[in-house]
Amino acid sequence: MANTNIQTGTIQSITATISDYYELTKPGITFTVLASMLIGFLMGSAGGMDYILMVHALIGTYFVAAGTAAHNMFLEHRYDGLMKRTSKRPLPDSRIAPKHGVIFSLTLIFAGLLYLSFVVNPVAGAVSLATAMIYLFMYTPLKRISALNVFVGAVPGALPVVGGWAAATGTVFEHGMWILFGIIYCWQIPHVIAIAWVCEKDYDHAGFKMLPKNDPKGIKATLWALLPLIILIPTVYKLYLMELMGWLFLSGGMLTTLAFLWYGIKFAIKRDIPTAKSLMFASFVYLPLVWIFVFLDWMIV
Repeated sequence: MANTNIQTGTIQSITATISDYYELTKPGITFTVLASMLIGFLMGSAGGMDYILMVHALIGTYFVAAGTAAHNMFLEHRYDGLMKRTSKRPLPDSRIAPKHGVIFSLTLIFAGLLYLSFVVNPVAGAVSLATAMIYLFMYTPLKRISALNVFVGAVPGALPVVGGWAAATGTVFEHGMWILFGIIYCWQIPHVIAIAWVCEKDYDHAGFKMLPKNDPKGIKATLWALLPLIILIPTVYKLYLMELMGWLFLSGGMLTTLAFLWYGIKFAIKRDIPTAKSLMFASFVYLPLVWIFVFLDWMIV
């Protein structure tokens, strides 16, 4: 009986450790990255789908994205411990030692970069490297300096779709790819601003500057959120205009974008927590819906 209890305790301990390391990779964000990469790969594969190459691209991108997320947690673990919503993460809660976290994160990043560069193509590897570098060494420190981090952080947030296109084509010089980049970039700004508005006290307590300074009425934050929402309309239409997408994407994508804009307008009018939460939840739904319309349109064509 004692041996059985020891074995059960050992298995539970191993399972808990694996779960903690998995949490370190920010699974929600990582799988969003993979979805964006996959959309870029699908759109870039107009001449024919290479499913084996797609799987390799997914594997390499997962390693880099998971490692980048884990290293971000390492860089910010002291500040995460100051916020209610992040204080129970593995590093601030001391379930994983910082030195183990950094070894884990860097191993994943370098493994992913090597995999993409040698198994997929060097361009895809270079895009993933740029994504990780901007996220970790520009966006992450800028969060404690200026609210302009929102615009910088949207770049690595939008680059995975470029990485997917590059994995399929070996180039980053095609117009359609950058239209996809523009959709994600414009989506991410109101998404982050809405979260920052809802979690303002938590961010302030940790020293993160996620909203504009000297903006007690939220006028600047409103403009920052609304402008990208407005730009999304012609950006979504551009994919149809370039004949990269058909009527299904156009109708679904435009209706979804107009609904997203409506929540942004409601936030701009009231500028309170309930409307910020509504905009935040709308942002959670928006990108998956747009990608679903892209996929369905691609399937029909």
